[in-house]
This record gives sequence, structure tokens and C-alpha cells, in this order.
Amino acid sequence: MDVVDAATRSRMMSGIRSANTKPEMIVRRYLHARGFRYRLHVRALPGSPDLVLPKYKVAVFVHGCFWHRHEGCRYATTPASNADRWKLKFDSNTARDARNASMLTAAGWRIIVVWECELKRDPEERLGRLVCEIVSRNGGNSLQISEYQIQTYC
Repeated sequence: MDVVDAATRSRMMSGIRSANTKPEMIVRRYLHARGFRYRLHVRALPGSPDLVLPKYKVAVFVHGCFWHRHEGCRYATTPASNADRWKLKFDSNTARDARNASMLTAAGWRIIVVWECELKRDPEERLGRLVCEIVSRNGGNSLQISEYQIQTYC
């Protein structure tokens, strides 16, 4: 049984954003400040990745640990009330994530997932690793990132 009425719960749930979240904004600011250019929420791609770097053919997803069920994470809790409904919701979320990742990979895109907890724990370390993942997955194309940047982050 819910502690608030249906209208209040609906209003509360509608306030949960799917785009321009705080973790996503942290990633966007970091990459932009380091010279990376990207597209946001490209609907033509499966799953509408949070950031798309066409030059590197990389799709970046910034996932919330609760909604996308980050395994082993303390933020991936399951509410005690209405557990069956939540399990169904979480299972459908993870199945959709896997389906989208499979379609993107089949289309030749590289996928990088940044978890919300990684940005809470040690944002500089994770964001530096993100730059390395983008650059190292370049697939042999000519890099337009300086050697200093590569040495600094990788």
C-alpha cells in the first residue's frame, strides 16, 4: 500500500527526468571542456543514447543505478511495497537496455555505460577513463585529440 494518494504519486513520478539529469550534465560538461563534440539523445539510434560521438562512432549512456539495475550497487535497491510490480518494471528496463545495446553493436556503434554511482564515488577518475575509452576505441581513424590529452587521461 502506498503512503500517498495516486494523484500525488503520479506528480512525483512525472518529476523524474530521463534527459538532462545531473549525472548526464556532469559527463557532458567534462567532455565538452576537453574538446569532444557530441549529439544529444539521437532518436534515430536505438535507445536514444544520452551522448553520441559520431566522429568516434560511440554511444554513451549515463544510467541511474536504481532504474537500470547496476549489479552489486547499493543504489540498486528494490522497494518493499509492490515488489512484484517493481520487479516487472526493472526486468523490462534491463531487457530493453540489452536489446538496444545489441542493435547498436550490430549497427557498428561502440557502447559506453557510465553509472551514476561511479560519478558519485570518484568522478574525475571515471571521467578520465571515459575519455580513454572513447579515444582507444577509435578503430584506427585519425585522432584529433592532442598527445598531451591522451597521456593525461590514458
